[in-house]
Amino acid sequence: MRRFLGSLLVGVVLGVALGFVMGWGLFPVQYVNGPAAALDERYRDDYTIMIAYAYLDERDTRAALERLRLLETENIPLYVQTVTERFISGSRGIEDIRALVTLSEALGRLTPIMEPYQPIDAPSVNQ
Repeated sequence: MRRFLGSLLVGVVLGVALGFVMGWGLFPVQYVNGPAAALDERYRDDYTIMIAYAYLDERDTRAALERLRLLETENIPLYVQTVTERFISGSRGIEDIRALVTLSEALGRLTPIMEPYQPIDAPSVNQ
């Protein structure tokens, strides 16, 4: 019985060691050019925020829509609205929320919860 348990223990230890060597050393998993639609929600949110900031710089709605198409969502304006409202409800960063609100407004999806986060244009001073 002792011999059996000793052999079993040695076999398990060797199997685990060999599995680690093969899985991490010889044949590691490599993800190459995965589609944006396969991203986890957190990374989809990050991507959407990047698009919102790009929209703030460029003010090109068509370019923003084309970039967001990579996420393969059925209704892009509704998706941006949902992300924006989730950020507002979750008390995320104010700058990110303002960028998302600006993009959502450009896509025609401004809701009452977003209105306090609209950018305020300072009046120009005439000299």
